[in-house]
Amino acid sequence: MAAGVKSAVAGQWTLLLWRFRRQRVAMASMIVIVLFYLVAIFAEFLAPYGPDMTRPQYTYAPPQGINMFVVDASGSWQFKLHAAGYKITVDEQAMRRTFEVDPEKIIPLGFLVAGETYRLWGLFETNVHFLGPTDPTQTVYFLGSDRIGRDLFSRLIYGTRISLSIGLVGVVISLVLGIFLGGVSGYYGGAIDTVIQRVVEIVSAMPTIPLWMGLAAAIPLSWSPALVYFTVTAIVSLLGWTSLAREVRGRFFALREEDFVTAARLDGSSEMRLIFRHMLPSITSHLLAMVTLAIPAMIIAETSLSFLGIGLKPPVVSWGVLLQDAQNIRAIANAPWLLIWPALAVMVSVLSFNFLGDGLRDAADPYGN
Repeated sequence: MAAGVKSAVAGQWTLLLWRFRRQRVAMASMIVIVLFYLVAIFAEFLAPYGPDMTRPQYTYAPPQGINMFVVDASGSWQFKLHAAGYKITVDEQAMRRTFEVDPEKIIPLGFLVAGETYRLWGLFETNVHFLGPTDPTQTVYFLGSDRIGRDLFSRLIYGTRISLSIGLVGVVISLVLGIFLGGVSGYYGGAIDTVIQRVVEIVSAMPTIPLWMGLAAAIPLSWSPALVYFTVTAIVSLLGWTSLAREVRGRFFALREEDFVTAARLDGSSEMRLIFRHMLPSITSHLLAMVTLAIPAMIIAETSLSFLGIGLKPPVVSWGVLLQDAQNIRAIANAPWLLIWPALAVMVSVLSFNFLGDGLRDAADPYGN
């Protein structure tokens, strides 16, 4: 009985939290997403090397991995964090190096080791890295290297920051447009609603990929990477607000005749206060679920544009830019890790956001079964 009374007096966000905790897949997905964003925040600290550090002598070097135990002279196992070195052979006819992981060669690894100097968040200059070789002169490729000897693991970490931040910034832009236009359309109705809905239908009817390609092709080559980044974010957001606007419009249509809205109107509340103080908070949980489901669409859009070469371009590093190397069949045949790891990062992040969004959507109806 006490539990029933407690549920009856609980607020909207409390009920949402209780129901969300029962969504185990969504909870696990939220943990994965938090880890992704922690990687993005501390990219310089977590990456063993800079994203543009090249070593041409290690072109297409295979992943070395991390090992924790070695066998000593007596045949017993001892704990020693290390990576196996390379056995390099040179094909004189093809003029190409061939790498093989050699367990006999040990490269000791350590935590909080000295390495390349960087500025954390652009504020603090340091050379401490979370994991790397204890000897800074040695090289370790945990996930392999690319065509000019850059560490794929470090580039994947730096790419996480760009790809995930584009998803957030793009959703914020779509959220502002969707809430404003959808709220005005649903609250006022009539001719205003008709005009806004025709605009939504026109934008929704536009072919996505050709429109993105045309807009991205118009970006001048002389623009700085930061300006290109924000431009691509705006392009990705251009078509993402329509579904949110329709959802907000439908919610406002249903809420504007509710008793609490009528009471607030009779009490003298202004239109802006009615919208932002009474109506919008009532759909916040549903908006949160929709935003969570919209982020993976933004990530896939940026990845697709960059993969096609019309989005972000080097020296900017994103998951889509990393996947550009997968366009070369020869590169995939010699170095399949160039396709596997960036694609896996996209898949895991998108699935995590989708599972989290589904969980939030189910929990957004606190009085459901």
